[in-house]
Amino acid sequence: MTKAFYITTAIDYVNGQPHLGHGYEKVIADVIARARRSLGEKVFFLTGVDEHGQKVQQAAVNEGKSPQAYCDELAAAFKDFASKLGLSNDDFIRTTDRRHEAVVQALLAKLHASGHCYKATYKGFYSPKEETFLTERDRRPDGTFDPSYGEVIELEEDNYYFRLKQHQRWLIEHIEANPDFIAPPYRRNEVLGLLNNNVLEDLCITRPAARLTWGIPTPFDPSFVTYVWFDALINYVTVPASFGDSAILSLLNESDKSSLAPRPSPLPFGLWPADIHVIGKDIIKFHAVFWPIMLKTMELPLPKQILVHGFWQKDGQKLSKSTGNIVDPIAVIDEWGLDAFRYYVVRELDIGPDGNWTDAGFRARYQAELANGLGNLVNRSLSMLKRYRNGLVPARSDELASEAEKVIRETVANLRSNQLQAALQSVWSLVARANQYVDHTAPFKLAKDPAQAKRLDEVLYNLAETCRILAVLLWPFLPATAGKIYSQLGLSETPDKLADAAWGRLSADRTIGEPAALFPRRD
Repeated sequence: MTKAFYITTAIDYVNGQPHLGHGYEKVIADVIARARRSLGEKVFFLTGVDEHGQKVQQAAVNEGKSPQAYCDELAAAFKDFASKLGLSNDDFIRTTDRRHEAVVQALLAKLHASGHCYKATYKGFYSPKEETFLTERDRRPDGTFDPSYGEVIELEEDNYYFRLKQHQRWLIEHIEANPDFIAPPYRRNEVLGLLNNNVLEDLCITRPAARLTWGIPTPFDPSFVTYVWFDALINYVTVPASFGDSAILSLLNESDKSSLAPRPSPLPFGLWPADIHVIGKDIIKFHAVFWPIMLKTMELPLPKQILVHGFWQKDGQKLSKSTGNIVDPIAVIDEWGLDAFRYYVVRELDIGPDGNWTDAGFRARYQAELANGLGNLVNRSLSMLKRYRNGLVPARSDELASEAEKVIRETVANLRSNQLQAALQSVWSLVARANQYVDHTAPFKLAKDPAQAKRLDEVLYNLAETCRILAVLLWPFLPATAGKIYSQLGLSETPDKLADAAWGRLSADRTIGEPAALFPRRD
C-alpha cells in the first residue's frame, strides 16, 4: 500500500477561544499541505482539539457546565475557526471521540502488559495550572517557582509511571543520526542540550479519578484516568487507525479494532508515520522527547519531522487577554479578507523564530505588496488586454520566460523544504519584475502607435502569462486569490498543480474574463 504525505498540527487545548497563535500554526500547516498536493502528492492533513484534563474540568465548573457540554461548545468554535482560515484539513480529531478513547486505552494496555509502566507513590510539588509535577530542579534560586506554574502545592499520591529515562541514550542517538528530525536546526540543538545536560525522569501518566474525573479511564486500573498529555499525543495515531492504517492496526487486538468504529471506506493508502508534526516551541519537549519514546515502546515508526514554530507578540509585547494586547484573527479576516491574513502571517514570520504583529505593519504589507503589488499588476495587465485586444490573448511571446522559470524553480525548491517565507519572497520578485516590465515597456503608449501592434501583443502576452503563473505559485498560500486570477483569465480549472506553472500554457486566442480588484485599496 502506498503512503500519503501525513501532516498534523498540535491539537488545541479547549480552555479558551482560538487566537493568533492557533491561526498561524494552522495556516502554515495548510500551506505545506496544499503545496504538497500541488506537487502531485497524496496528502492527509489533520487538526483538532485536546479536551481532557484538570484545566478543562475547572473551566467547565467555573461556567456551571458539564465538561462535555463545555468542550462541545469550544470544539465547535475551533471547527468554525478552521473553516474561517480556509483550511484544507481531511479530518478534525476530538480527544473525546470514542475512536480516540479506544486507541488510547488499547495502547496503554499494551504498554502496561509489556512492562513499560509501573505504579509508585509520588511526594512533592505539583502545579494544578500546568497539570505537571515539579522537582527541586524546577525551583528558582530563591526557592520559589516560576509564576507560569501558578499556585504550586505539595502532594502525595499513587500514580502510574511510564519508563522514560531508560531510553534517553537511544533518543540522543536517533536525533544525532537524523538531523532533519527536529527543525529548524537550533530547535534540534535545544533538545539535544536538554537531553545531554539532564537526566530524564520517568513520566507520570495517570491522575487519580478521586481528584480528576475528566479524562480517559486507565484500562488496567479504573481508579485512575490518563494524563492529558499522554492522551493528547496519541491523537496522531488515532486517526490513521480509524481509517484502517495497517501499521497501527497490527498492534491492536480484535476487540480494540472493533471499538474503533472505522470509517465505512478505509483509505486506499497508508498514513503512519507522520511526515510532519507542526508544533509551537512551548510543547517541544512533549513532541521531541516523550512522543518518540512512546512510539518506540509501542513498536511504531517515528515521525519524519517535528517542525517547530515560534510565538507572536503584538507591538513588542506578549499577547495577553488580561491587558487587552491581542490580535483577533477573525476580526482581521472579516475586515481585510482571509488571504490578506494568510499572506501577512506567512510573509512576516519565518518558521522558527518569534514574530511581532503590528497593525501598521499589516496595513503596510496589504497596501504595498497585495494591493499595489499583486493586485495592481493583475488588474492593469488584464484591463489593458481588454481595452487594446478586446480580451483576446495574443500569440505567445517568451520575453519574461527565463525570469519566470527561475522564480518557479526557486519557489518549488522552497516549498519542498518548507521555507514558506522564502517561497513568498521568490514569488514577489516576479510580481515586482512584471510591474517593472509594465513601466519600462509602457503598453499604453504602444497602443497609440499602429506600427507597434506586434510589440504590444508581445507585452500583453508576457503580462497575462505571468499573471497565470503567479496564480499557480500562490495557490498554496492564497487559494481564493489564485482562483480569482484564473477566473479573470477566463480559465475554469483550479490553479492547484505546480506543473502548470511552466511558461507558455496560456493559449493564444483565448478570451479572458472580467478584471476586478483583488485587494481593494484602503485609505
